[in-house]
Amino acid sequence: DRIVRVNDSLVAGVKMSQDKIQELMRGELGTKVELTIARRGEPKLIKKEVVRGSIPVKSVDVAYMLNDTTGYLKTNTFGMHTYAEFMQALVKLKAEGMRKIIIDLRENEGGVLPIAIQMINEFLDADRLILYTQGQAQPRTDYKSNGKGQFKDLRVDVLISEFSASASEIFAGAIQDNDRGLIIGRRSFGKGLVQEQRMLPDGSALRLTVARYYTPSGRSIQKPYNEGKEKYYNDIYNRLVHGEFSQKDSIVFDENLKYQTVGGRTVYGGGGIMPDVFVPADTTGVSRYLSDVTRTQFLYEYTFDFMDRHRPEMVNLKDYKQIQNYLKSFDLVNEMANYAARRGLKRDEKGIKESYQILRTRIEAYIARHTIDDEGFYPILGQIDNTLQEAIKQ
Repeated sequence: DRIVRVNDSLVAGVKMSQDKIQELMRGELGTKVELTIARRGEPKLIKKEVVRGSIPVKSVDVAYMLNDTTGYLKTNTFGMHTYAEFMQALVKLKAEGMRKIIIDLRENEGGVLPIAIQMINEFLDADRLILYTQGQAQPRTDYKSNGKGQFKDLRVDVLISEFSASASEIFAGAIQDNDRGLIIGRRSFGKGLVQEQRMLPDGSALRLTVARYYTPSGRSIQKPYNEGKEKYYNDIYNRLVHGEFSQKDSIVFDENLKYQTVGGRTVYGGGGIMPDVFVPADTTGVSRYLSDVTRTQFLYEYTFDFMDRHRPEMVNLKDYKQIQNYLKSFDLVNEMANYAARRGLKRDEKGIKESYQILRTRIEAYIARHTIDDEGFYPILGQIDNTLQEAIKQ
């Protein structure tokens, strides 16, 4: 379907931003909006009256079995409903034969601390330290497991990246320091400050840092900020310049910040969580053409065009394997490049060749998302995810 009008406002063929169109469609819960749509194969426009409802925002993006014994779960935040979604997903995977879970916290910037503690608690025996907080004027407060978790015998591996922050780092640090599983990926962001909000007389508020978060071994999660604002805010860029994203040897540990896990393994402080298994950022297959076709969104738009032409044959495909098998007979990358060329992006044969595998996989993943949602998208994209593939081997 293509939306042509929202109530009396024409939105097709006019210069109107996506935000403005969404603003026209949104409104109070229970109110109605009339959409005029063009449907492929229908000669006339169709009017549909829609009752506005709440839009659920999932925090667990996907949960599925990677193989007969290994489950995969990706969560994008720690929100008020994340624990319920998390538990529902784990129960489902366990029923499918899961004996190991890979929890993906890459690009997860954190959220509600008590939710993260509830989730960690599911994997720990009783009276295990999850984290503690302490400040100059605030005494130490310990957060411990209660031993009532349902998955204390399940092997846990956690994926992190340079954009995993706050509650994600608390989760990874607790798993690592309690020797409950491997942390795989690259050093996390380094955000571990406890802040209290103080209201001011004029209605504004002040957020005051009162303590820091510490992992069970005693490591401060917060990266240093005592060497000036510029160095602090440029930390991620400096890591890139110094090769930390691509070379494990470029990471120099401070021997004064050496700590021990419950089982006696050595881990290092200094800000963020350093993984047990380092996986460099994968730049294989990256080309200017890949960047251009992504930036212009021609690759993504092509997948909608493909669906318009092939939806009837795909309606009965139930999983990503069936979708990939169906797509084998199509020259997707060449079709996409021709589609982009007709819209002004010149074909780059060298770039297409260099990035062929990434282009093909992304096209298949988007088509699968259009067909069966994220249960199709992530399993296909995971096939060229070097961090995930490393975790499967462990």
